[in-house]
Amino acid sequence: MNYCFQVPPNRIGYGHFTGYQLKIIQECITLVVFAVFAYVYLGEPVRWNYAASFVCILAAVAFAFWGKL
Repeated sequence: MNYCFQVPPNRIGYGHFTGYQLKIIQECITLVVFAVFAYVYLGEPVRWNYAASFVCILAAVAFAFWGKL
């Protein structure tokens, strides 16, 4: 399912974003979709260390786009 969210941005966004930035967006989308799936469908609880990890990942995304947006 997350493939549907990844392909259009990669085709449309290459002129605006670099290849590295598109890959970072792609991985972030994959992790968010899987986290929602794990919580809703698998019933996995969100622990503090998972939440802290997601904050670090989002900080990495922000750092990769620093000065671009």
